[in-house]
Amino acid sequence: MQKKKARISKDHYGYLFIAPYFLAFLLFSIYPIFYTLRMSFFKWDGLTEPAFVGAANYARLLEDEFFLDSIFNTIIISLPAIVFQLLCGLVLAFLLNQPRFRGGGIFKAVFYFPNLVTAISLGILFWLLFDWQAGGVNKVLMALNLISEPVNWRMSAPFSRGIISFVLWFQYFGYYTIIFTAGAKGISQDVLEAAQIDGAGRLQTFTRIMIPLLKPIITYAAITTIIGGMQIFDVNYAIGEATGKPGHATLSMVLYMYNQSFTNYNYGYGAAISYGLFILIIVFSAIYMRLTVGKEE
Repeated sequence: MQKKKARISKDHYGYLFIAPYFLAFLLFSIYPIFYTLRMSFFKWDGLTEPAFVGAANYARLLEDEFFLDSIFNTIIISLPAIVFQLLCGLVLAFLLNQPRFRGGGIFKAVFYFPNLVTAISLGILFWLLFDWQAGGVNKVLMALNLISEPVNWRMSAPFSRGIISFVLWFQYFGYYTIIFTAGAKGISQDVLEAAQIDGAGRLQTFTRIMIPLLKPIITYAAITTIIGGMQIFDVNYAIGEATGKPGHATLSMVLYMYNQSFTNYNYGYGAAISYGLFILIIVFSAIYMRLTVGKEE
């Protein structure tokens, strides 16, 4: 009986090992989520006593032109990056998975390397490259006689948005290439060989076999990239600065939340913006799931 009690008590040692993780999770994840939700119903500058305003912050969101513009900017910047990240990842995964292809590991390492660099570092790099006076892009184009004078790329809304979208694609396409490559490795070679025997070309193998079999992985990748795309901040801050230059064209939802919270010291409204972003992420993810998974069923 005594040995049985000793064994039972030792079985509880596992809770001691996982307790630090759960404590950290509750302290740094769960508590801030509910604290931010509570704060969104108050007006608070961080110094004075918080004033309860009910749903006024959320009502303000629906009438705030800057917030609505930030939604549009976030979508117009992140959507091309999302599409090309997934598309390039699928195409490169298909090419790297060809039996005759050699050196796939080297290519995967090269493609993944931008993902190891922080977003703000890439943002600053491209800010310097597209600088109006000293940027390398203008110098190269002028040396090739493609332009006669420097172009102020970052003061053009389409170009500044395009630069940010390109940086986002450049940073993450290698990540999704590796994910899709791992998924493609799980496709039986017998299936691919049977398709080739039936006369299927590479394009048909890619569209009719690989993509349908990778649908669960594509769904996972699409949801994660939508979540990440809706939270763009670092590159926008580096290229368009805090105000989202030019003319708020690069002002994302997270950047606007940052400005309201830490520039205007309106923490209650900033918290409401964060939950507005949370709701939009759920909506766009649900729309994608409905258009893909629902159709498949």
